[in-house]
Amino acid sequence: MSGYRSPLANAEFRRLFSAQVIALVGTGLATVALTLLAYDLAGGNAGVVLGKALAIKMVAYVVFAPVVGGIAHRFNRKPLLISLDLIRAMIVLAMPFVTQVWHIYVLIFLLNVFSAGFKPVFQSTIPDIIADEREYTRALSYSRLAYDLENLLSPMMAGFALLFFSYSALFVANSVAFLISAFLILFTVLPRAEPIDRLGGVWNEISFGVRGYLKTPRLRGMLTLYLGVACASAMIIVNTVVYVREQLGGSASEVALALAASGAGSMLAALTLPKVLDYTNDRTVMLWGCVCMSAGLIAIYTNPSYLVVLPIWFVIGIGWSVVQTPAGRVVNRSSSATDRTSYFSAQFALTHACWMFAYPIAGLAGAALGIGTTALILGIAVALFAFLGALIWPRRDPLVLEHSHAALSHQHGHTHNEHHKHSHNADDNSASHSHGHQHTSFSHSHVFVIDSHHPRWPD
Repeated sequence: MSGYRSPLANAEFRRLFSAQVIALVGTGLATVALTLLAYDLAGGNAGVVLGKALAIKMVAYVVFAPVVGGIAHRFNRKPLLISLDLIRAMIVLAMPFVTQVWHIYVLIFLLNVFSAGFKPVFQSTIPDIIADEREYTRALSYSRLAYDLENLLSPMMAGFALLFFSYSALFVANSVAFLISAFLILFTVLPRAEPIDRLGGVWNEISFGVRGYLKTPRLRGMLTLYLGVACASAMIIVNTVVYVREQLGGSASEVALALAASGAGSMLAALTLPKVLDYTNDRTVMLWGCVCMSAGLIAIYTNPSYLVVLPIWFVIGIGWSVVQTPAGRVVNRSSSATDRTSYFSAQFALTHACWMFAYPIAGLAGAALGIGTTALILGIAVALFAFLGALIWPRRDPLVLEHSHAALSHQHGHTHNEHHKHSHNADDNSASHSHGHQHTSFSHSHVFVIDSHHPRWPD
Protein backbone atom coordinates (compact mmCIF):
# COMPACT_ATOMS: atom_id res chain seq x y z
CA MET A 1 0.00 0.00 0.00
CA SER A 2 1.24 3.49 -0.81
CA GLY A 3 2.46 5.81 1.89
CA TYR A 4 4.06 3.08 3.99
CA ARG A 5 7.12 4.12 5.98
CA SER A 6 9.20 1.75 8.05
CA PRO A 7 9.40 2.74 11.73
CA LEU A 8 13.17 2.21 11.45
CA ALA A 9 13.24 5.33 9.27
CA ASN A 10 12.41 7.23 12.46
CA ALA A 11 15.75 7.99 14.13
CA GLU A 12 14.27 8.17 17.64
CA PHE A 13 12.55 4.79 17.30
CA ARG A 14 15.72 3.34 15.78
CA ARG A 15 17.68 4.31 18.90
CA LEU A 16 15.02 2.96 21.26
CA PHE A 17 14.70 -0.27 19.29
CA SER A 18 18.48 -0.71 19.33
CA ALA A 19 18.46 -0.14 23.08
CA GLN A 20 15.77 -2.79 23.45
CA VAL A 21 17.60 -5.37 21.32
CA ILE A 22 20.93 -4.84 23.08
CA ALA A 23 19.34 -5.06 26.53
CA LEU A 24 17.44 -8.22 25.54
CA VAL A 25 20.57 -9.94 24.22
CA GLY A 26 22.41 -9.05 27.40
CA THR A 27 19.55 -10.42 29.50
CA GLY A 28 19.59 -13.63 27.47
CA LEU A 29 23.32 -14.08 28.13
CA ALA A 30 22.75 -13.50 31.86
CA THR A 31 19.95 -16.08 31.88
CA VAL A 32 22.38 -18.74 30.66
CA ALA A 33 24.94 -17.59 33.25
CA LEU A 34 22.28 -17.78 35.98
CA THR A 35 21.59 -21.44 35.23
CA LEU A 36 25.30 -22.22 35.52
CA LEU A 37 25.61 -20.21 38.72
CA ALA A 38 22.62 -22.04 40.20
CA TYR A 39 24.22 -25.37 39.32
CA ASP A 40 27.50 -24.34 40.99
CA LEU A 41 25.66 -23.40 44.18
CA ALA A 42 22.92 -26.05 44.30
CA GLY A 43 24.09 -28.92 42.10
CA GLY A 44 21.18 -31.25 41.39
CA ASN A 45 18.75 -28.81 43.02
CA ALA A 46 19.52 -26.13 40.43
CA GLY A 47 16.09 -26.64 38.85
CA VAL A 48 14.42 -25.85 42.16
CA VAL A 49 16.52 -22.69 42.52
CA LEU A 50 15.66 -21.54 38.99
CA GLY A 51 11.98 -22.31 39.52
CA LYS A 52 11.90 -20.14 42.64
CA ALA A 53 13.84 -17.39 40.85
CA LEU A 54 11.26 -17.43 38.03
CA ALA A 55 8.42 -17.19 40.55
CA ILE A 56 10.16 -14.26 42.29
CA LYS A 57 10.55 -12.55 38.91
CA MET A 58 6.82 -12.86 38.21
CA VAL A 59 5.87 -11.57 41.66
CA ALA A 60 8.10 -8.53 41.16
CA TYR A 61 6.49 -7.87 37.78
CA VAL A 62 2.91 -8.24 39.03
CA VAL A 63 3.32 -6.19 42.22
CA PHE A 64 5.62 -3.39 41.14
CA ALA A 65 4.67 -2.64 37.51
CA PRO A 66 1.41 -0.88 38.54
CA VAL A 67 3.24 1.01 41.30
CA VAL A 68 5.85 2.47 38.95
CA GLY A 69 3.30 2.98 36.18
CA GLY A 70 1.00 4.87 38.52
CA ILE A 71 3.61 7.40 39.63
CA ALA A 72 5.81 7.53 36.50
CA HIS A 73 4.10 10.73 35.34
CA ARG A 74 5.74 12.52 38.29
CA PHE A 75 9.16 12.04 36.68
CA ASN A 76 10.76 13.07 33.41
CA ARG A 77 10.72 9.92 31.27
CA LYS A 78 14.23 10.11 29.86
CA PRO A 79 16.06 10.43 33.23
CA LEU A 80 13.74 7.76 34.65
CA LEU A 81 14.55 5.23 31.89
CA ILE A 82 18.27 5.99 32.06
CA SER A 83 18.30 5.64 35.86
CA LEU A 84 16.49 2.30 35.71
CA ASP A 85 19.02 1.01 33.15
CA LEU A 86 21.96 2.14 35.31
CA ILE A 87 20.51 0.51 38.43
CA ARG A 88 19.92 -2.74 36.53
CA ALA A 89 23.53 -2.63 35.30
CA MET A 90 24.80 -2.38 38.88
CA ILE A 91 22.58 -5.22 40.11
CA VAL A 92 23.70 -7.59 37.35
CA LEU A 93 27.31 -6.67 37.99
CA ALA A 94 26.89 -8.01 41.55
CA MET A 95 25.91 -11.49 40.30
CA PRO A 96 29.49 -12.85 39.92
CA PHE A 97 30.05 -12.19 43.64
CA VAL A 98 27.13 -14.38 44.77
CA THR A 99 28.12 -17.12 47.24
CA GLN A 100 24.75 -18.22 48.64
CA VAL A 101 21.49 -19.27 46.98
CA TRP A 102 19.53 -16.60 48.84
CA HIS A 103 21.78 -13.98 47.25
CA ILE A 104 20.38 -15.06 43.87
CA TYR A 105 16.82 -14.60 45.09
CA VAL A 106 17.51 -11.10 46.43
CA LEU A 107 19.30 -9.92 43.27
CA ILE A 108 16.67 -11.45 40.95
CA PHE A 109 13.94 -9.72 42.92
CA LEU A 110 15.69 -6.33 42.80
CA LEU A 111 16.58 -6.69 39.12
CA ASN A 112 12.98 -7.41 38.15
CA VAL A 113 11.52 -4.71 40.37
CA PHE A 114 13.42 -2.18 38.26
CA SER A 115 12.64 -4.08 35.04
CA ALA A 116 8.95 -3.90 36.00
CA GLY A 117 9.39 -0.14 36.03
CA PHE A 118 11.47 0.13 32.86
CA LYS A 119 9.56 -2.05 30.42
CA PRO A 120 6.04 -0.52 30.60
CA VAL A 121 7.39 3.05 30.61
CA PHE A 122 9.54 2.14 27.59
CA GLN A 123 6.59 0.55 25.77
CA SER A 124 4.28 3.48 26.46
CA THR A 125 6.86 5.87 25.00
CA ILE A 126 6.79 4.33 21.51
CA PRO A 127 3.30 5.64 20.55
CA ASP A 128 4.45 9.17 21.40
CA ILE A 129 7.27 8.79 18.87
CA ILE A 130 5.26 6.97 16.19
CA ALA A 131 1.76 8.39 15.89
CA ASP A 132 0.69 6.62 12.67
CA GLU A 133 -1.08 3.37 13.60
CA ARG A 134 0.20 1.36 10.60
CA GLU A 135 3.75 2.41 11.36
CA TYR A 136 3.20 1.70 15.06
CA THR A 137 1.92 -1.79 14.19
CA ARG A 138 5.18 -2.51 12.40
CA ALA A 139 7.10 -1.16 15.38
CA LEU A 140 5.24 -3.68 17.57
CA SER A 141 6.14 -6.40 15.08
CA TYR A 142 9.84 -5.52 15.37
CA SER A 143 9.54 -5.55 19.16
CA ARG A 144 8.01 -9.04 19.08
CA LEU A 145 10.79 -10.20 16.75
CA ALA A 146 13.37 -8.84 19.18
CA TYR A 147 12.01 -11.07 21.95
CA ASP A 148 11.95 -14.13 19.68
CA LEU A 149 15.47 -13.51 18.38
CA GLU A 150 16.69 -13.12 21.95
CA ASN A 151 15.28 -16.55 22.80
CA LEU A 152 16.91 -18.10 19.74
CA LEU A 153 20.25 -16.30 19.50
CA SER A 154 21.26 -15.62 23.10
CA PRO A 155 21.90 -19.30 23.98
CA MET A 156 24.08 -19.69 20.87
CA MET A 157 26.01 -16.50 21.64
CA ALA A 158 26.44 -17.59 25.24
CA GLY A 159 27.74 -20.98 24.15
CA PHE A 160 30.30 -19.35 21.88
CA ALA A 161 31.40 -16.90 24.61
CA LEU A 162 31.81 -19.71 27.11
CA LEU A 163 34.48 -21.24 24.87
CA PHE A 164 36.72 -18.32 25.84
CA PHE A 165 35.37 -16.89 29.12
CA SER A 166 33.81 -18.06 32.38
CA TYR A 167 30.08 -17.57 32.86
CA SER A 168 30.78 -14.57 35.10
CA ALA A 169 31.73 -12.69 31.93
CA LEU A 170 28.15 -13.11 30.72
CA PHE A 171 26.88 -11.12 33.71
CA VAL A 172 29.41 -8.41 32.87
CA ALA A 173 28.18 -8.45 29.26
CA ASN A 174 24.60 -7.94 30.47
CA SER A 175 25.72 -5.01 32.63
CA VAL A 176 27.46 -3.44 29.62
CA ALA A 177 24.31 -4.01 27.55
CA PHE A 178 22.24 -2.02 30.07
CA LEU A 179 24.84 0.77 29.97
CA ILE A 180 24.67 0.90 26.16
CA SER A 181 20.88 0.97 26.38
CA ALA A 182 21.09 3.95 28.77
CA PHE A 183 23.55 5.69 26.41
CA LEU A 184 21.21 5.26 23.43
CA ILE A 185 18.24 6.59 25.40
CA LEU A 186 20.34 9.58 26.46
CA PHE A 187 20.63 10.63 22.82
CA THR A 188 16.99 9.94 21.98
CA VAL A 189 14.63 12.91 21.76
CA LEU A 190 11.48 11.96 23.67
CA PRO A 191 8.39 14.16 23.34
CA ARG A 192 7.41 15.99 26.51
CA ALA A 193 4.69 14.08 28.33
CA GLU A 194 1.36 15.88 28.59
CA PRO A 195 0.41 17.11 32.09
CA ILE A 196 -1.58 14.52 34.02
CA ASP A 197 -5.25 15.21 34.81
CA ARG A 198 -6.10 12.74 37.58
CA LEU A 199 -8.13 12.94 40.76
CA GLY A 200 -7.27 11.35 44.13
CA GLY A 201 -4.14 10.56 46.13
CA VAL A 202 -1.19 8.22 45.72
CA TRP A 203 -3.21 5.00 46.03
CA ASN A 204 -5.59 6.22 43.35
CA GLU A 205 -2.62 6.88 41.07
CA ILE A 206 -1.09 3.46 41.72
CA SER A 207 -4.34 1.56 41.19
CA PHE A 208 -5.67 3.75 38.38
CA GLY A 209 -4.15 1.77 35.51
CA VAL A 210 -5.43 -1.62 36.70
CA ARG A 211 -8.89 -0.22 37.49
CA GLY A 212 -9.14 1.57 34.15
CA TYR A 213 -7.88 -1.50 32.29
CA LEU A 214 -10.43 -3.83 33.91
CA LYS A 215 -13.28 -1.39 33.24
CA THR A 216 -12.55 -1.38 29.48
CA PRO A 217 -14.39 -4.23 27.70
CA ARG A 218 -11.87 -4.72 24.90
CA LEU A 219 -9.00 -4.89 27.41
CA ARG A 220 -10.85 -7.36 29.62
CA GLY A 221 -11.46 -9.47 26.52
CA MET A 222 -7.81 -9.27 25.50
CA LEU A 223 -6.70 -10.26 29.01
CA THR A 224 -8.92 -13.33 28.75
CA LEU A 225 -7.14 -14.25 25.51
CA TYR A 226 -3.82 -13.81 27.35
CA LEU A 227 -4.90 -16.55 29.74
CA GLY A 228 -4.88 -18.76 26.66
CA VAL A 229 -1.41 -17.52 25.69
CA ALA A 230 -0.16 -18.29 29.20
CA CYS A 231 -1.57 -21.83 29.06
CA ALA A 232 -0.01 -22.57 25.67
CA SER A 233 3.40 -21.01 26.28
CA ALA A 234 3.67 -22.54 29.77
CA MET A 235 2.93 -25.96 28.31
CA ILE A 236 5.67 -25.56 25.71
CA ILE A 237 8.29 -23.96 27.96
CA VAL A 238 7.78 -26.26 30.96
CA ASN A 239 6.96 -29.62 29.36
CA THR A 240 8.86 -29.74 26.04
CA VAL A 241 11.96 -31.15 27.70
CA VAL A 242 9.91 -33.81 29.50
CA TYR A 243 8.02 -34.87 26.39
CA VAL A 244 11.01 -34.98 24.05
CA ARG A 245 13.50 -36.51 26.49
CA GLU A 246 11.28 -38.85 28.52
CA GLN A 247 8.48 -39.92 26.17
CA LEU A 248 10.28 -39.76 22.83
CA GLY A 249 13.80 -40.51 24.10
CA GLY A 250 15.17 -37.53 22.23
CA SER A 251 18.41 -35.64 22.79
CA ALA A 252 19.05 -32.21 24.29
CA SER A 253 19.58 -30.81 20.79
CA GLU A 254 16.16 -32.12 19.76
CA VAL A 255 14.64 -30.28 22.74
CA ALA A 256 16.32 -27.10 21.58
CA LEU A 257 15.08 -27.65 18.01
CA ALA A 258 11.49 -28.13 19.22
CA LEU A 259 11.66 -24.89 21.20
CA ALA A 260 13.19 -23.19 18.16
CA ALA A 261 10.20 -24.40 16.08
CA SER A 262 7.78 -22.53 18.33
CA GLY A 263 10.06 -19.48 18.20
CA ALA A 264 10.15 -19.66 14.41
CA GLY A 265 6.34 -19.77 14.29
CA SER A 266 6.20 -16.73 16.52
CA MET A 267 8.66 -14.85 14.32
CA LEU A 268 6.75 -15.69 11.14
CA ALA A 269 3.54 -14.39 12.66
CA ALA A 270 5.21 -11.19 13.85
CA LEU A 271 6.60 -10.56 10.34
CA THR A 272 3.30 -11.10 8.51
CA LEU A 273 0.80 -9.59 10.99
CA PRO A 274 1.29 -5.91 10.04
CA LYS A 275 0.04 -6.59 6.51
CA VAL A 276 -2.82 -8.75 7.80
CA LEU A 277 -3.89 -6.00 10.21
CA ASP A 278 -4.14 -3.57 7.30
CA TYR A 279 -7.22 -5.53 6.21
CA THR A 280 -8.80 -6.88 9.39
CA ASN A 281 -9.19 -5.97 13.06
CA ASP A 282 -7.25 -6.94 16.16
CA ARG A 283 -10.12 -8.88 17.75
CA THR A 284 -10.54 -11.25 14.80
CA VAL A 285 -6.82 -11.87 14.42
CA MET A 286 -6.29 -12.52 18.13
CA LEU A 287 -9.22 -14.96 18.31
CA TRP A 288 -7.70 -16.93 15.42
CA GLY A 289 -4.45 -16.99 17.36
CA CYS A 290 -6.25 -18.75 20.20
CA VAL A 291 -7.68 -21.24 17.70
CA CYS A 292 -4.13 -22.09 16.55
CA MET A 293 -2.93 -22.58 20.12
CA SER A 294 -5.92 -24.70 21.11
CA ALA A 295 -5.64 -26.94 18.03
CA GLY A 296 -1.91 -27.39 18.57
CA LEU A 297 -2.25 -28.32 22.24
CA ILE A 298 -5.07 -30.79 21.57
CA ALA A 299 -2.92 -32.39 18.84
CA ILE A 300 -0.28 -33.18 21.48
CA TYR A 301 -2.82 -35.54 23.09
CA THR A 302 -2.32 -37.88 20.10
CA ASN A 303 1.28 -38.52 21.30
CA PRO A 304 2.93 -37.29 18.07
CA SER A 305 6.31 -38.50 16.89
CA TYR A 306 9.20 -36.08 16.90
CA LEU A 307 8.78 -35.19 13.22
CA VAL A 308 5.17 -34.23 13.95
CA VAL A 309 6.14 -32.33 17.11
CA LEU A 310 8.00 -29.69 15.10
CA PRO A 311 5.01 -28.46 13.02
CA ILE A 312 2.71 -28.63 16.07
CA TRP A 313 5.09 -26.48 18.12
CA PHE A 314 5.42 -24.17 15.09
CA VAL A 315 1.62 -23.65 14.93
CA ILE A 316 1.42 -22.98 18.67
CA GLY A 317 4.17 -20.38 18.32
CA ILE A 318 2.20 -18.69 15.54
CA GLY A 319 -0.84 -18.62 17.81
CA TRP A 320 0.76 -16.91 20.79
CA SER A 321 2.49 -14.32 18.62
CA VAL A 322 -0.77 -13.52 16.82
CA VAL A 323 -2.32 -12.66 20.19
CA GLN A 324 0.65 -10.81 21.69
CA THR A 325 1.91 -8.72 18.77
CA PRO A 326 -1.17 -6.46 18.33
CA ALA A 327 -1.68 -6.03 22.10
CA GLY A 328 0.12 -2.67 22.20
CA ARG A 329 -2.29 -1.28 19.59
CA VAL A 330 -5.27 -2.29 21.72
CA VAL A 331 -3.80 -0.75 24.89
CA ASN A 332 -2.81 2.43 23.04
CA ARG A 333 -6.29 2.75 21.55
CA SER A 334 -7.89 2.30 24.97
CA SER A 335 -5.97 4.99 26.88
CA SER A 336 -5.38 8.71 26.68
CA ALA A 337 -1.85 10.00 26.08
CA THR A 338 -1.57 11.18 29.70
CA ASP A 339 -2.62 7.81 31.15
CA ARG A 340 -0.82 5.55 28.66
CA THR A 341 2.02 4.55 31.02
CA SER A 342 -0.48 3.44 33.68
CA TYR A 343 -2.35 1.30 31.15
CA PHE A 344 0.80 -0.30 29.74
CA SER A 345 1.94 -1.03 33.32
CA ALA A 346 -1.43 -2.66 34.04
CA GLN A 347 -1.10 -4.73 30.85
CA PHE A 348 2.40 -5.80 31.91
CA ALA A 349 1.34 -6.74 35.45
CA LEU A 350 -1.94 -8.50 34.64
CA THR A 351 -0.57 -10.57 31.75
CA HIS A 352 2.42 -11.68 33.81
CA ALA A 353 -0.03 -12.70 36.55
CA CYS A 354 -1.47 -15.12 33.97
CA TRP A 355 1.98 -16.72 33.54
CA MET A 356 2.58 -16.71 37.29
CA PHE A 357 -0.28 -19.20 37.65
CA ALA A 358 0.14 -21.02 34.33
CA TYR A 359 3.77 -22.12 34.85
CA PRO A 360 3.18 -24.15 38.03
CA ILE A 361 -0.14 -25.52 36.74
CA ALA A 362 1.50 -26.81 33.54
CA GLY A 363 4.39 -28.34 35.47
CA LEU A 364 2.36 -29.96 38.25
CA ALA A 365 -0.34 -31.26 35.90
CA GLY A 366 2.29 -32.62 33.50
CA ALA A 367 3.89 -34.59 36.33
CA ALA A 368 0.60 -35.83 37.80
CA LEU A 369 -1.55 -36.46 34.72
CA GLY A 370 0.98 -36.94 31.93
CA ILE A 371 1.92 -34.65 29.08
CA GLY A 372 -0.85 -35.72 26.69
CA THR A 373 -3.69 -35.30 29.17
CA THR A 374 -2.29 -31.97 30.38
CA ALA A 375 -2.04 -30.70 26.81
CA LEU A 376 -5.65 -31.76 26.15
CA ILE A 377 -6.92 -29.97 29.27
CA LEU A 378 -4.96 -26.82 28.48
CA GLY A 379 -6.06 -26.93 24.83
CA ILE A 380 -9.71 -27.04 25.91
CA ALA A 381 -8.99 -24.22 28.38
CA VAL A 382 -7.53 -22.06 25.59
CA ALA A 383 -10.67 -22.66 23.50
CA LEU A 384 -12.82 -21.69 26.49
CA PHE A 385 -10.81 -18.52 27.06
CA ALA A 386 -11.23 -17.66 23.36
CA PHE A 387 -14.99 -18.11 23.66
CA LEU A 388 -15.17 -15.97 26.80
CA GLY A 389 -12.91 -13.35 25.26
CA ALA A 390 -15.18 -13.11 22.22
CA LEU A 391 -18.16 -12.53 24.53
CA ILE A 392 -16.40 -9.92 26.68
CA TRP A 393 -14.83 -8.02 23.77
CA PRO A 394 -17.79 -6.75 21.70
CA ARG A 395 -17.75 -7.51 18.00
CA ARG A 396 -18.94 -3.95 17.40
CA ASP A 397 -16.34 -1.89 19.23
CA PRO A 398 -16.36 1.77 18.07
CA LEU A 399 -13.82 4.16 19.52
CA VAL A 400 -16.22 7.13 19.57
CA LEU A 401 -19.07 6.68 22.05
CA GLU A 402 -21.91 8.96 23.03
CA HIS A 403 -22.18 9.33 26.80
CA SER A 404 -23.53 11.59 29.52
CA HIS A 405 -21.87 13.45 32.39
CA ALA A 406 -23.71 14.22 35.62
CA ALA A 407 -23.20 17.57 37.33
CA LEU A 408 -20.00 17.53 39.40
CA SER A 409 -17.92 19.88 41.56
CA HIS A 410 -14.25 19.16 42.31
CA GLN A 411 -10.73 20.58 42.25
CA HIS A 412 -7.68 19.37 40.35
CA GLY A 413 -5.09 20.51 37.86
CA HIS A 414 -6.45 20.89 34.34
CA THR A 415 -6.32 22.73 31.04
CA HIS A 416 -9.30 24.21 29.23
CA ASN A 417 -10.48 21.32 27.11
CA GLU A 418 -13.83 19.79 26.24
CA HIS A 419 -14.43 18.94 29.91
CA HIS A 420 -13.20 22.23 31.41
CA LYS A 421 -14.91 25.02 29.51
CA HIS A 422 -15.45 27.66 32.15
CA SER A 423 -14.56 31.27 32.86
CA HIS A 424 -12.49 32.67 35.72
CA ASN A 425 -10.34 35.60 36.68
CA ALA A 426 -7.40 36.50 34.47
CA ASP A 427 -4.89 35.72 37.19
CA ASP A 428 -5.50 31.97 36.90
CA ASN A 429 -6.06 31.86 33.17
CA SER A 430 -2.89 29.85 32.55
CA ALA A 431 -2.47 26.88 30.26
CA SER A 432 -2.64 24.48 33.21
CA HIS A 433 -4.03 25.51 36.54
CA SER A 434 -5.90 24.22 39.58
CA HIS A 435 -8.97 25.51 41.36
CA GLY A 436 -12.41 24.39 42.44
CA HIS A 437 -14.80 24.24 39.49
CA GLN A 438 -18.12 22.75 38.51
CA HIS A 439 -19.19 20.60 35.57
CA THR A 440 -22.80 20.90 34.47
CA SER A 441 -24.62 17.82 33.23
CA PHE A 442 -24.33 17.27 29.48
CA SER A 443 -24.00 14.60 26.79
CA HIS A 444 -21.47 14.41 23.97
CA SER A 445 -19.43 12.03 21.81
CA HIS A 446 -15.68 11.52 21.48
CA VAL A 447 -13.05 8.77 21.58
CA PHE A 448 -13.91 7.14 24.89
CA VAL A 449 -11.38 5.89 27.43
CA ILE A 450 -11.59 5.39 31.18
CA ASP A 451 -10.02 8.40 32.91
CA SER A 452 -10.74 10.85 35.72
CA HIS A 453 -13.78 12.27 33.95
CA HIS A 454 -15.04 8.93 32.62
CA PRO A 455 -14.92 6.44 35.51
CA ARG A 456 -17.40 3.98 33.96
CA TRP A 457 -17.91 2.46 30.54
CA PRO A 458 -21.14 3.63 28.88
CA ASP A 459 -23.97 1.10 28.71
